[in-house]
Amino acid sequence: MTDKITRVSTDVGGTFTDLVYFETDLETGVQTVRTEKSDTTPPDFEKGVLNVLEKAKVDVGSVDFFAHGTTVVINALTERKGAKVGLITTKGFRDSIEIGRGNRPDFFNLRYKKPAPFVERYLRREIVERMDYHGNEVTPLDLASLDETLALFRAEGIEAIAISLLHAYANPEHEIRLKAEVEACWPEVTVVASHQITREWREYERTNTAILSAYVQPKAQRYLEKLEAGLTGKGYAGQLFIMQSNCGVDSLDAIKAVPITMVESGPASGFWGAAELGRIIGEPNILALDIGGTTAKCSLIENNQVTIKTDYWIERDGKSAGYPIMVPVVDLVEIGNGGGSIAWVDDFGKLHVGPHSAGSTPGPAAYGRGGEEATTTDANLALGRINRDYFCGGSVEADIPALEKALGKLAERMGNSPEDVARGIIRIANSNMVNALKLVSVNRGYDPRDFTLVVFGGGGPMHGVALGQELGVKKVVVPRGAPVFSAWGMMMSDLRRDYFVTRLMDSADREGLDALLAHTMERARAEYAREGFGADKVSLKPMVRCRYQNQEFAVEVPVPAGPVTEETLTKMVSEFHEIYEREYTYRLAAGVEIIGLHLVAAAEVGKLELVALPKTGAKLEDAVKGRRMVDYATEGRHEATIYDSTKFEPGMSFTGPAVIEDPGTTIVVHPGNRVFIDDFGNTHIETRG
Repeated sequence: MTDKITRVSTDVGGTFTDLVYFETDLETGVQTVRTEKSDTTPPDFEKGVLNVLEKAKVDVGSVDFFAHGTTVVINALTERKGAKVGLITTKGFRDSIEIGRGNRPDFFNLRYKKPAPFVERYLRREIVERMDYHGNEVTPLDLASLDETLALFRAEGIEAIAISLLHAYANPEHEIRLKAEVEACWPEVTVVASHQITREWREYERTNTAILSAYVQPKAQRYLEKLEAGLTGKGYAGQLFIMQSNCGVDSLDAIKAVPITMVESGPASGFWGAAELGRIIGEPNILALDIGGTTAKCSLIENNQVTIKTDYWIERDGKSAGYPIMVPVVDLVEIGNGGGSIAWVDDFGKLHVGPHSAGSTPGPAAYGRGGEEATTTDANLALGRINRDYFCGGSVEADIPALEKALGKLAERMGNSPEDVARGIIRIANSNMVNALKLVSVNRGYDPRDFTLVVFGGGGPMHGVALGQELGVKKVVVPRGAPVFSAWGMMMSDLRRDYFVTRLMDSADREGLDALLAHTMERARAEYAREGFGADKVSLKPMVRCRYQNQEFAVEVPVPAGPVTEETLTKMVSEFHEIYEREYTYRLAAGVEIIGLHLVAAAEVGKLELVALPKTGAKLEDAVKGRRMVDYATEGRHEATIYDSTKFEPGMSFTGPAVIEDPGTTIVVHPGNRVFIDDFGNTHIETRG
């Protein structure tokens, strides 16, 4: 019997819970891959994870590495299903979260209302203390009013307490003492202090982050504990790793302490997977697009590096300023367009798609679960882009009468045929997604023609070629296992932590930067050492945050992890001008200052290395399922060759029009597109003539 390593990852999405299973034979190097999907099960999301493990027939007891990503945090926030929170802040600053920022999006709306704070004013309590922005104590911490505050919180049924004191990013001593006193007086309550989450300036953003972290913490902790218990009950004895929003995994205990770092864990793993895929196939510059059942998310990857920022907001749109969460999150754009996005007609007879979604229950009309509204999936089915006899990989019998009724209702309202309405739905959905891709590329000074578009999720392969042709990208790549690619990305992730530190100094302050860098790196090494990772196992990548003097916006400039030299500073300033000009289209003859440091610390924890797929000598003809007429929405109707993706082998190639059917998705290949299957089973589609 040969030794094997088994890795499993699961990803809880808004509609489905995905699973990827990798088994590597250490003697032969052969890899066995299985994927599976099952319905997401709100509010008990852990049941969906256990269900998909059972459906995939995974022997949990034999698993060596288990990673998990979830939407439980973002769902709790958007659905307002978190804990009742009380806030303790510095005297005079209880209204910071209500004042917010003045950069409201709907600027000329005289009736504009700011988003309501997550904590009502009477539950925002003050305490006497003060630090200055250097971290020097101005007013000592006075705990005399704490008993009265906690008495109020108990009487009001507070479940979690957020602590955010002025300038705690520079010196958290008062927050540490206050948190310890609250926990001593009230051991049962959840307490979150801002310094645990972020060490960056901006009082409004930092305070709101502490509040939202406290808001989700009890629910997230219960969920993670139930998941851990469920896996243990099935025989899992290893360490459970949780996907974060920064494209890395972390230990279960670390995540339970600050679960707000999971806010975008699903998209983060997919984009990290796209970056790793680009490294494997020799494509360093990637536009990554994830289309699920509810949303479409996209991100730009340059030189195999995913951009991580802390300027993240939820519920921000053209009419609302939203809420800031100052945690490391992959730089992404998200829109309400997915396979389940509902098509609707406004009072002026104009057709729209999204942002509302049919979800998994009732789902698109064709699911036959009572859905009465036409969705993007229904339109794809009506146009023959999806095989009605192989709907959802053959696991669901398409409800064609319900589909025709839903499209007919829209057609009657618009005075068009159902086919025209279906084409309109596809075109509008594609237009929405192209605009999102432009936001992460063209709007930031990048030319999409220099990038490869990697599409995944259940809907990505369906729309990817049309989007790629519109943008003029080099080519479109559909990863093997695209429907569960976010779960696949978790297996490629390191145990990663991002350290953001605010420190204002001149760009010529070599000693100051050297001390900041050394202190932050030592802090990172010490944390990893406590979890058994020696310094030789931890990689450190520092980036200095620079800006023009007294300006608002900063960019990150990579620097070496060694001692800071004069040469380091000269090169840093030179690169700052280049990065700033690319981002904002201009540069200034002005001084440069440092506002802080971003340190990325990572260690490998069972990272998967792919091996090439074997070749059996099968012919392309063996993968042909037949032919049918397909409406390409923008290029008319064509007879397309239908292929079975499970019978593809490396080296196979052909030209569209074609449709590639996978158990979890459908790849629509437009007329004239050249298709090639690489050594790892990924589908490359050339969109240029």
